Amino acid sequence: MIYVGAGMICPRVVTISMLIGGIISWGIMWPLISKREGDWYPHGIPESSIKGINGYKVFVCVSLILGDGLYNFLKVLYISVSTIYRDMRKRMTIPLKINSTDVVAEVSAIEKRRDEVFMKDTIPVWIAASGYVGLAAISTAVIPQFFPHMKWYYVFISYVFAPVMAFCNAYGAGLTDQNLAYNYGKVALFAFAAWAGAEHGGVIVGLVTCGVMKSFVATSADLMQDFKTGHLTLSSPRSMFLSQLIGNFMGCIIAPLTFWLFYEAFDVGNPDGEYKAPFALIYRNMAILGVEGFSALPSHCLQICCGAFIFSVVVNVIRGKLPDRISAYIPLPMAMAIPFYVGSYFAIDMCVGSAILFIWHKIDYKKAETFGPTMASGLICGEGLWIVPEAILSLTKVKPPICMKFLSNQMNQKVDKFLHI
Repeated sequence: MIYVGAGMICPRVVTISMLIGGIISWGIMWPLISKREGDWYPHGIPESSIKGINGYKVFVCVSLILGDGLYNFLKVLYISVSTIYRDMRKRMTIPLKINSTDVVAEVSAIEKRRDEVFMKDTIPVWIAASGYVGLAAISTAVIPQFFPHMKWYYVFISYVFAPVMAFCNAYGAGLTDQNLAYNYGKVALFAFAAWAGAEHGGVIVGLVTCGVMKSFVATSADLMQDFKTGHLTLSSPRSMFLSQLIGNFMGCIIAPLTFWLFYEAFDVGNPDGEYKAPFALIYRNMAILGVEGFSALPSHCLQICCGAFIFSVVVNVIRGKLPDRISAYIPLPMAMAIPFYVGSYFAIDMCVGSAILFIWHKIDYKKAETFGPTMASGLICGEGLWIVPEAILSLTKVKPPICMKFLSNQMNQKVDKFLHI
């Protein structure tokens, strides 16, 4: 039900894009590639190995994500740089003559009040600078203790470049409402993994620096948006910042406990389980690719990945050039990419939710607009709340008296053969 509810909230172009991605991958590509077992990749290789069909699933998915991310990264960077350049030109331009018809815009009283409240509790620069230097020193000393391959200078270099990346992402998110923190993290992942190399734990170095960079860059954009909301609502920036610190402190305690609960109660990371943790394997394989190069890929995987990358960029370019009324019917490569690895089961559920809301709109538009998000939230929260008692029952080794599972025709034949039916 959680995916049905998500489908009612997500735009239809997202759910349809996921369904198209699932059909192309699991309906066409993977069955055709699986027939090449023994030719394109070794026969009998474990399904989780990137040397087998799993390598095609992971890296085609990554190629679509990287193509979409690169396009949006360059798009946001171009908008940010051009806007900064225009602002600088305006400030440097001195008018030679002021016409009598020039109208000076007056700031409204509410805007003055907002500026007064926001600037009254401004956080001093020396506090921000000293806090950053202190956190950089602590991280440089502590992180290598947890990850021996992560040398202190890797952490130091990450902290040197993090403010530049954070500013670019925060400024771009303010202009375009797109937080590209994961793309900045991927840049750090490939760069540091290649720098460290396989002999010096390049995979671990790439993953850790990716996490460090992504945390910085994502937080900068989120904090910028929070401060803008505080400016509009006449909130004190110091109070908001203090609330952020309290929330981060609570997260340092709650997040590990939540992860431990899931990790102990469920089979997290199992490709055939309910909690696949797909991005864990995706990022690990990206780090392996950064260390080993293209030799880590199975046969013809590089050509397929290049095609997927080009397809992702071209589709985004077409979407950007066409009017909104036409581009709304073009699939999103980022949404198409996820089913390539995870599977199409959730895409079908989300399309069901989207179809329910579409029919509801046709029957009674006002009620659908009013109660649609409420119904979707109920479906999501209902299944989400059940996770806690389910985890407790799993930890106490309580087994259900009966279970039901739907299998594919191929898997069903294997079960019948095993049971001698």
